[in-house]
Amino acid sequence: MNKIDFSGVGVALITPFHRDAPKSIDYAGLERLLEHCISNGVNYFVVNGTTAENPVLTQSEKRDVLQFVLKINANRIPVVFGIGGNNTSALVEELEALDTSGITAILSASPYYNKPSQEGIYQHYAALSAASPLPLILYNVPGRTSSNISAQTTIRLAKNFGNIVAIKEASGNLDQITEILLERPEDFQVLSGDDNLTLAMMALGAEGVISVSGQGVPEVFCAMVRHMSEGRWIQARAAHLSIYDLTNQLFEEGNPVGIKALLEARGIAHAAVRLPLVEASNDLKNTITSSLAVLNLS
Repeated sequence: MNKIDFSGVGVALITPFHRDAPKSIDYAGLERLLEHCISNGVNYFVVNGTTAENPVLTQSEKRDVLQFVLKINANRIPVVFGIGGNNTSALVEELEALDTSGITAILSASPYYNKPSQEGIYQHYAALSAASPLPLILYNVPGRTSSNISAQTTIRLAKNFGNIVAIKEASGNLDQITEILLERPEDFQVLSGDDNLTLAMMALGAEGVISVSGQGVPEVFCAMVRHMSEGRWIQARAAHLSIYDLTNQLFEEGNPVGIKALLEARGIAHAAVRLPLVEASNDLKNTITSSLAVLNLS
């Protein structure tokens, strides 16, 4: 399988909603967001990740959003599609039935709630690898799944399956991440899954990030990642520190609650979310707006 470069900034897209009673999808807002990201240096999109509120989207909505993104994007940058869950056989069926037209790769989070053993995690991804017509990006996010993909399991998967090409690492454990970087196959990429650890991970050798805040302030975030990849560490650190507090604010009341509040403040999309999430408090909205003003962004 041809290896694909996921270095730089990928963004885990939100799903914009109207404030009507069903919280219908705001496609005009989504188009504004896509153009905002592309014009400010985002390298690829991730559709139907957790940030998209995928647990509360219907199957038809997921398909419609993907097709809309593919249409507006028009092959300008790669598109990754999220397929994850804790029922391995159901995911295998979904992968086998997937229309892959226009999609570059699949991002799949480790099974949540079940808390499988490392062998269970390995066998889960082995089954997805066998079924997937596209390259796979592992996603380790213990804060959401309640289980960790160990460094050794990641390395084992990377070495044994040619279509498992990268990991989005959101464990927050730099020792574990360093172990992966030291032992990974040469063409296996490590991507930050934690915006505020991106600079540190890239300093260790990670290739980039799949980001939440990158879609909100791509002018700064993409510059930070570009500086790091080109060895301008002083400029990268300055960019990182300039948005450090803002990035933390985005997660104070949950994701994508904060990033949607930021995008509303920038006039891109409404802050509306679907239950069980609730819209950002006025206090948080005001704090985010103040942070944007400090950055001279509106």
